[in-house]
Amino acid sequence: MQNQVLKNSRGAYLGVIKQRGNVLEIFGRTGQFLGKYDPRINQTFNKTGEKIGYGNLLTMLLCTKM
Repeated sequence: MQNQVLKNSRGAYLGVIKQRGNVLEIFGRTGQFLGKYDPRINQTFNKTGEKIGYGNLLTMLLCTKM
């Protein structure tokens, strides 16, 4: 998978999802790490390692302030 650039409806850059091995990681607009998704266990974690939920919920992390 190539990097997946995330933009809003006006084309403004929101962040990027990068694949590292089997894990997907999301980074915000300023490059800060926001969390990761592990497809082997089908769970998403925030930047502190707290489980957010099941499935790929990475884009939800763009809207949270932690």
